[in-house]
Amino acid sequence: MSLEIKEYLEKGAVVLDVRTQEEWDEGHTEGAEHIVLTVIPVEVEKIKSWNKPVIAVCRSGARSGQATQFLTNHGIDVINGGPWQDVDEHIS
Repeated sequence: MSLEIKEYLEKGAVVLDVRTQEEWDEGHTEGAEHIVLTVIPVEVEKIKSWNKPVIAVCRSGARSGQATQFLTNHGIDVINGGPWQDVDEHIS
């Protein structure tokens, strides 16, 4: 998993955190985008407009997995980064 995350970060991927606002406020990856999972469907065009690969993250990897599946179906180059701390390790 981490090799894929590293490769995506090298490609300039955007880290997309799909956790709740409360979880985000407790801590998140610096520079990450925050779009709660439930509003991803209405934000698809915004995500597409980044024109970058995406690494979806959440607390455990379950919600980011859902987001990854949804975004993949909409033609976005995205991987499930799992828990946000796992991706954070590669950035800091």
